[in-house]
Formats: sequence, C-alpha cells, structure tokens
Amino acid sequence: MGIFVFSRYNLAVPIAFLTVELRIEAAHSLKDKRQVVRSMKDKLRQKFNVSVAEIEATDLWQRATIGVVSISDSRDYLESLMSSIERHASRLADQTGAEVVDSFVDFL
Repeated sequence: MGIFVFSRYNLAVPIAFLTVELRIEAAHSLKDKRQVVRSMKDKLRQKFNVSVAEIEATDLWQRATIGVVSISDSRDYLESLMSSIERHASRLADQTGAEVVDSFVDFL
C-alpha cells in the first residue's frame, strides 16, 4: 500500500522518489565523499527545486546513495522532471569524479 497525500479537495497527489546510487572512485576519505555528495545535493536542489538527501548513509568512502523527492498534481510532469534530474545527476557525477551505477524512480 502506497503513501498518498491528499489535497484539500481529497484528491490523491502523486509523489515521485528518485534514488541515485553513486560510486566515487576518487574518494580516499569520508571527507572526499561528503564533498562530492554535498555538491551534488546542492546543485540538484538549486536547479530543480526538489528535496534531496543522502540516504542509506554508510562509512564506505566510495559509495553513496542520494534520494530526490518531488510532489505535483501531474504524474506526467513528475516523470519528465525525474528523467531530467537523472540526466543532470549523471553529468554532475562525471564532473566530480563519481559515477552513477544505478538509478530508479518510484511513485507513491
């Protein structure tokens, strides 16, 4: 059973949740990892006005998982938005010495 947000008119509103798994080969410490993750989170948040957080935080220096969430009254809009964010996250990863090893979108 999914989570639904209801508007004041009792209509279900879709929520999109993007998970991006990163491998950060250039990271040799947790500080290096945090720098890459923080940069990516800040840039995604600024460009797309979405909620972004590191999830599944581990002490592994070269692995990170980022979650991106948005809500809208249009599922089509959310699908397009998450697709754009996935592409941009891949470009950002390339620029910071990381690699997107997996990404997937869920709708709640």
